[in-house]
Amino acid sequence: MTAVLKHELKTYFHSLTAYVFGAFLLAFIGIGAMMYNLQAAVSNFEYVLSFASLIFVVIVPVLTMRVIAEERKQKTDQLLYSLPISTTDVIIGKYLALLIVYFIPMCIISIYPLVFRQFGEVYLKTAYGSIAAFFIMGAALIAIGVFISSLTDNQGFSAGIGIAVILFNYYSVSLSEYISSTAVGSLIAILVFIVIVGIIVKYLTRNEKLAYGFIFVMILLTAVLYWTNGGRFEGLLGDIMTKLSLFERFNSFINGVFDMTAIVYYLSVAALFLFLSVQSLEKRRYN
Repeated sequence: MTAVLKHELKTYFHSLTAYVFGAFLLAFIGIGAMMYNLQAAVSNFEYVLSFASLIFVVIVPVLTMRVIAEERKQKTDQLLYSLPISTTDVIIGKYLALLIVYFIPMCIISIYPLVFRQFGEVYLKTAYGSIAAFFIMGAALIAIGVFISSLTDNQGFSAGIGIAVILFNYYSVSLSEYISSTAVGSLIAILVFIVIVGIIVKYLTRNEKLAYGFIFVMILLTAVLYWTNGGRFEGLLGDIMTKLSLFERFNSFINGVFDMTAIVYYLSVAALFLFLSVQSLEKRRYN
């Protein structure tokens, strides 16, 4: 794992990837600080982070698009499989390298509240609680990007899918207002989601029986729940989209509440997608 970590860090810092990522993040934070803290004379640094969270839509896919996709394209992933380390070590090593690249500009950003405090009152507890949540939310998004990169050998395709997924998650709460809140609409959407998950399971495991069995059981369970109490499905899709939004949960920190459930959610999302990334590599190794 250490060897993979060192190799990835050398790759990022010997190319423009780490510098472009840090520059875009710092530039967006700087624009937000100028708009809120300087021009509008607002002391809440957490508002800047809320504004800057949109930059994740671009910088995360750009940072993660090559992490595994490039290995598959250059066929160097075969070398990784021959090393005396597990695929889990490979994924963790690559992920930690990405977190370090992300952590460096965050260290610079953490100085901003102290600088602004010299010229006025700044709520440091709220500011640093929001910075910590901002970092953990970014770590969860990076894990999603790693998984998407593990599914293809095309960097452009990986980046495009990553942008679409994160953008959808960013606007999911707004989109939920335009989605049918009827029980039938929610039922149809849930059934489509079950089929999509089943397709992913089939792709990762190459086990058709497992995938079709999962789809059949989940559809049957959903049908039973709908038949016994269809009223539960009214507005269910909108509620699910809101609760699954990583960005919506960040609003608690903006409002001055350090929400531990949001932190647990971020960590759970990161762990889930890292696990899926490992399974994706395992599938390719045995193929």
